[in-house]
Amino acid sequence: MADNSISRTLRIGVDVGGTNTDGVILDPSRANDSKTRGILAWHKAATTPDPSDGISKAITTMFTSADISPEQVATVTIGTTHFVNAIVERDESRLSKVAVIRLSGPFSKHAPPCVDWPDDLRDIVLGYYALAKGGLEVDGELISDIDEEEIKTQCQEIKKRGITSVVVNGIFSPIDTVERQEERAAEIIRREIPGSDVVCSKEVANLGFLERENAALLNASILKFARRTIKSFQKPVRQLGIKCPVFITQNDGTVLSGDVASQFPIKTFSSGPTNSMRGAAFLVEGENKTDSAEHGEGMMVVDIGGTTTDVGLLLPNGFPRQQAAYSDFSGVRMNFSCPDVKSIGLGGGSLVRKGDPLSIGPDSVGYKLTSESLVFGGKVLTTTDCAVAANPALGIGTPELVQGALTPDEATVYETLVKQKLEKIIDTMKTSPKDIPVVLVGGGAIIAPDQLRGASKVLKPEWSQVANAIGAAIARISAVVDTIRSTETKTAKQLLEEISEEAKAKTIAAGATPESVRVVEVEELPLQYVANKTRFVVRAAGDFDLSQIDTVAEPSPEQPSKLQEADSDQSSQEAVVSKRHNKKQAGQEVRQVDISTYKPDVRNRVWYVNETDLAWISTGCYILGTGGGGSPYPHMILLRQLLRAGATVRVVSPEDVQDDAAVGCGGGAGSPTVSIEKLQGDEMMEAQKELYKICDDKATHMIALEIGGGNGLQGLTLGASSNMDLPCVDGDWMGRAYPTKWQTTPVVFNERQPIWSPICIADGNGNVVVMPKASSDRQVERIMRAALSQMGSQVAAAEPPVTGAEMKRWVVENTISQAWRIGRAVARARQENRLEAMAESIIDECGGSAGGKVLFKGKIVGVQRTLRMGHVYGECIIEGITDISALDGVDAGKEKGQQFTGRIKIPFKNENIAAVKVHDGQEDGALERQEDVLAIVPDLVCVIDAQNGEAIGTPEYRYGLLVMVIALAASDKWTGSKRGIELGGPNAFGFEHLEYQPVGTFVKPVSVIDEFDVSV
Repeated sequence: MADNSISRTLRIGVDVGGTNTDGVILDPSRANDSKTRGILAWHKAATTPDPSDGISKAITTMFTSADISPEQVATVTIGTTHFVNAIVERDESRLSKVAVIRLSGPFSKHAPPCVDWPDDLRDIVLGYYALAKGGLEVDGELISDIDEEEIKTQCQEIKKRGITSVVVNGIFSPIDTVERQEERAAEIIRREIPGSDVVCSKEVANLGFLERENAALLNASILKFARRTIKSFQKPVRQLGIKCPVFITQNDGTVLSGDVASQFPIKTFSSGPTNSMRGAAFLVEGENKTDSAEHGEGMMVVDIGGTTTDVGLLLPNGFPRQQAAYSDFSGVRMNFSCPDVKSIGLGGGSLVRKGDPLSIGPDSVGYKLTSESLVFGGKVLTTTDCAVAANPALGIGTPELVQGALTPDEATVYETLVKQKLEKIIDTMKTSPKDIPVVLVGGGAIIAPDQLRGASKVLKPEWSQVANAIGAAIARISAVVDTIRSTETKTAKQLLEEISEEAKAKTIAAGATPESVRVVEVEELPLQYVANKTRFVVRAAGDFDLSQIDTVAEPSPEQPSKLQEADSDQSSQEAVVSKRHNKKQAGQEVRQVDISTYKPDVRNRVWYVNETDLAWISTGCYILGTGGGGSPYPHMILLRQLLRAGATVRVVSPEDVQDDAAVGCGGGAGSPTVSIEKLQGDEMMEAQKELYKICDDKATHMIALEIGGGNGLQGLTLGASSNMDLPCVDGDWMGRAYPTKWQTTPVVFNERQPIWSPICIADGNGNVVVMPKASSDRQVERIMRAALSQMGSQVAAAEPPVTGAEMKRWVVENTISQAWRIGRAVARARQENRLEAMAESIIDECGGSAGGKVLFKGKIVGVQRTLRMGHVYGECIIEGITDISALDGVDAGKEKGQQFTGRIKIPFKNENIAAVKVHDGQEDGALERQEDVLAIVPDLVCVIDAQNGEAIGTPEYRYGLLVMVIALAASDKWTGSKRGIELGGPNAFGFEHLEYQPVGTFVKPVSVIDEFDVSV
């Protein structure tokens, strides 16, 4: 008979995977029982074509085995991969056509929806898009108000195409709490297209216009399929007489109700690995409390399946470590929160090849293990066979069949290889060299040794084969507040307290017990060049309130407040509408090239840039940005669109420019946070046109202001044949990125004063400022920054041309070539799976050991930021690790790379200033010891993501990221004079007590034109 004493307290967890459906019934009141962990029943069986059958069978079987009645169940929580599989498999039967209405005013026109998607997925999903009036500035001011008639007109176009799924995406919509433009537009669409699914981007993801839109598009495309699927999950629960809510697990280890998951299925995409991690932690919680507290790192979870091993780090706050700023789903870039999980080709079905040397995987027999491996009577030697041969007591298959499968020497090599592979990926995922607990789960865990280097203990808990289902059963409730607030009248601490309370209140409203709710994650990001504005991200989480679970109502999207009236001149703005092309345009995908043999198109001393070149230049620009300059990604997308539309982009060598030429310049100024939201419109060209109304000398060439960051591409963009049709000089005025305009090489030479006058800036929304003259370049900077704060914190600037002779004296030469070579090195390391040598490869492309050095490899363990005079100052603390290398494929006995121990700190002012050794207890101290300085400005200190080779900008620094730090010698245009070091060295950043010591000798970058010109 059922035990009524535990009535309505039981939690069911079910994980519906592609191969198996796992289930558990758990009693939270008995979770501290070391023998049972509160697990009353569990089930594992193959997933059925109709998932409802598998769910019904799992729950029915568990009810029977544990003598449990439906009335005792308080919650049912289901984890699934169905939704992400629909995207991965490009299943048109499960994906709907989607229309997009952007509330973006004159911005974003050069980067249409799905611009960076794979062709096949874009053709399936995107049905129509339009640009409409709307959008906010970063301070909440209107770019323009929405136009109801305009939206109605677009609805008619959408209806003609039979599309019923619509995404609304507005500039800075995540901080729009007053105008509520997306919500107002959604109401109009629902009225005009009855029965339509309307997704407001702000409800799906946070700041990052393209990435948020991408997430909203995928979400909208799977809505109909998600409703059907979740209904099929709910059906067996209801049929079994279970009268409680059905929840779906989301990416961060918390839950959504079935109704909310039906609205936002994308939030479930990566829930599987998270469930596994949280389930594993639950199973060993009692054994691991001491270790967790001591090391402050939680635990490493190693999930060994049949084909792969997935490894993730569960932090002390009970949630998985998240990926960096951006994630990638099936070729679609999103700013969506996903667990940081790494995989290697090692599992219970991995093939073992005898020979010299013996090798393991990455190929596997997978689900055919029980028919193809030796221990089950097959003919293929697998890791499971080797495990059984070493330990026949495992009780798997017929142990006699694998006796003598390996010689003693082969067995030793095999065990070493398995151990090394696991130790390597564990070390890569750790955030400290200290040992931490490692928990092994999954059916393939039998192949793992009982001891691993880097592990304080190795735990193989009971019920680990259903860790996913356990993770689903114990999932919590959470809420996130991601907002930008003014610090003008309240301190950041006061605002953080208010926002934390908001996050807690949202969590309680979602069904958590008030006493259990805690703030588990806080991020504070002051905005560059934006007065008194800080971005706060706060996450709170709590346990289910089981006493109220049957009455908890899911929070519905808030209703729009009373419409706000705003004056705006809308008569001259028109919607930009584009029909989707059914046929792929030629050249829309960057073709995979053989990097070792690739040659750029250089003819008669002119380099014609193509998409491959552009991708490499963009990667190199961000690395040369030394943490600043903003991401080149949106600018790369814009320029790529010009190339695909047939534009020609030319690069010429500085030495080929005539002395009497006029070399113009242009670039962006403002906050990187703004640039990822307010995508570029026509402001770059507008500033140039307005400048030449007052400037007598018309440009014959263009040059980049700075090669570092997004501005590194502006010379190419302005010079494109569809814009100014001018060749771009292979060089720039910095050789890196600096935070101010007076930190440029023309100012260093000081041959005339000021250089940057006249100047023109435009915000792209009808506002232009022209400064015909100024007293100094420092005044140009001050006045421009003052105007910038009133122009949306992002403008395009056009600078007057200099003569060709002046350019050749002042230019940092061949920096586009240098960016190209750095990007090529990164691409080659990825293609050849040599990520561990990424930093060294970049140094080789920049003059070798004479011109730079690898300073450090480790993990970010601390970040501090403050805002002073419009600039973000801060420090990043990095702790060394024993070895960074490729995650897989390293043979036993292979020599390790350079060892890095201790800590360094990188102070930054928008860009990185220095890399400095840290002594125990001195992380927060001033830079007082010259001998501790590893590198300092004007030399370049670059932080690179060790997992993909991309630069990490200072706004993206976050705890746990695995990084490489390199230093490159600055151009002799900076280091060759006392004035250059004064303007670009330690004094300029407040470190007067430190002396500049070069990390090497500057080596002039090798010109792509000189090397590849076919006319030579």
